[in-house]
Amino acid sequence: MGTEARRSGLDPREVLILPTFTPENAGVLPGDPWLARRRTAAAEAFASAPLPTEKDEVWRYSRIDQHDLDRFRPAGTVAGPDATAPSERIHALVSSLGPRSGLVVTIDGVLATLASTVGDDLISLGRVSDHAEGESLLGTVLVDPHDFPLLNDAFAVDPVVVDVRPGANVADPVVIVNVVSGAGGTAVFPRTVVRAGEGTSAGVIELVVDADTGLLADGHTPWTSGDEAPADRLVVPVTELQVHDGASLAYVSIQSLGPATWQIAHQASTIGAHAVLSSYAVALGGGYARLRTDSALVGESGASRLRAAFIGRHEQMLDFRTLQDHRAPRTTSDLLFMGAVAETSHSVYSGLIRVRRGAVKTDAMQTNHNLVLDEGAHADSVPNLDIEENDVKCSHGSTVGPVDEDQRYYLESRGIEPERAEQLIVAGFFDSIADQVPLAGARDLIGRSLAERSGVTRG
Repeated sequence: MGTEARRSGLDPREVLILPTFTPENAGVLPGDPWLARRRTAAAEAFASAPLPTEKDEVWRYSRIDQHDLDRFRPAGTVAGPDATAPSERIHALVSSLGPRSGLVVTIDGVLATLASTVGDDLISLGRVSDHAEGESLLGTVLVDPHDFPLLNDAFAVDPVVVDVRPGANVADPVVIVNVVSGAGGTAVFPRTVVRAGEGTSAGVIELVVDADTGLLADGHTPWTSGDEAPADRLVVPVTELQVHDGASLAYVSIQSLGPATWQIAHQASTIGAHAVLSSYAVALGGGYARLRTDSALVGESGASRLRAAFIGRHEQMLDFRTLQDHRAPRTTSDLLFMGAVAETSHSVYSGLIRVRRGAVKTDAMQTNHNLVLDEGAHADSVPNLDIEENDVKCSHGSTVGPVDEDQRYYLESRGIEPERAEQLIVAGFFDSIADQVPLAGARDLIGRSLAERSGVTRG
């Protein structure tokens, strides 16, 4: 088992590259004994289970059969905290998000920066292993992980917790930036736990970005320049959101990874009584980028508002799977995912509204709209219902189609070139959902990013 030193900024850090995904390798990662035991158990469970295939319903339409896990090696560290400083580019990206109450930066899954502008009586930030309740917090929401979340359990180096104290009203969001910078073949496992205590109001912005080809502060997503091939990496983020009774949490996730990177992400949430979760995801990069979102409404009159926007280019595949799980009476969920695919890219949306027995007066809505911009592009949309109760109101719908020809004709008849007309129509398609980002700083960045991916310059 070899080591290699890598320099980032002015400070070196020693990086341990593990050759295989074995329980022995999971057990050597740093952390408390309880965390080592948890990692080893997860690695053993992963090793004993078959890998997912496209024959599995939850992986239908995906590219999982093309995935070769043996090509990747999990990255870990033996260095102490804050060994690596984020680059000026990351500083600029964070600054573009506006005022914040805290900042967490991880680099290849290792905690590099931790800063707070509010007191511990409002928010506690840090490693899960340093939290007094860390052992019970990790895995509280995602209680029965399978396949890749198990791999995250086994190889997450520095799981991070954002603990919003009961009753706290925090005006500015916590910003979490997970930077991926390892060599080709590196696997990275960011892990975040957010607990919004009873009666709180708070926001979190979480980014997963490629150090070389990711998002810029102006919303641009540059590709690797010259003849250099982009690094092929595996990124497996897992985020757990606990929204306790009477709390309100706004959570925004932004993914901007390199064109050869595989992302297999999982976001799980529980929403208590009279609590509200407003979640927004945007996918800009990755060769294959998957996000599974499971939202469980476990308290009476809880509500979730789930939004996502994505634009596929080149040969990208953007894959979204959602579960709106109503377990308590009078719960509400409202889902809207909107995307466009161009060139030879492919998108998948598969969603399920589940209403369990006893969840009377449920009100659930699920909508997916897709624009197909080129003949070589493709979009699959599969909405589903699973209802075990009678006194409920549920609806689902989806659209897949090209740019509206009447809109195109209207613009072209007024002298606008065909290519520019399509860009304006696509930009207009995204304007409404871009305006629904629940946190102002992220709203501006996402709006610029979607416009740039649409080929439109925003002022």
